Amino acid sequence: MFWMYIILGTAVGVGMFLFFNWLMGYRKGHIQIDFDERYMDHQEYIQAIGEELSERGHKVHYKGDHVFMVDGKPYVFFERNVPMGGVPLQRTILKPKK
Repeated sequence: MFWMYIILGTAVGVGMFLFFNWLMGYRKGHIQIDFDERYMDHQEYIQAIGEELSERGHKVHYKGDHVFMVDGKPYVFFERNVPMGGVPLQRTILKPKK
C-alpha cells in the first residue's frame, strides 16, 4: 500500500510540472518573453514586444487584434501573470496561428 502512495504522488507531481510548463508556453514553436517591467498600456506593451523580437533578430510587424507577423508567419500573443518569489511576472507568449 505504501508503494501505491509513492507512485501516485510521483504521478501527480509530474502531471503538475507538465501542466505548469504547458500553461507557461513551453511548447514547440512558441516564443516566450519575460519583461523586467509591467506594461499596463496596450500600445506600450505591443511596442515592447516588437522591440524585443527585433533585438532577437526577428523581422516583426504588428497586424492588430493580438496578431504579430514574425519572420513572415502569424503569431497570436497572450499574456500570463504568474507570481515568482512574491512578485508577479508578466510573461508574453506568442503562439503560432493556424
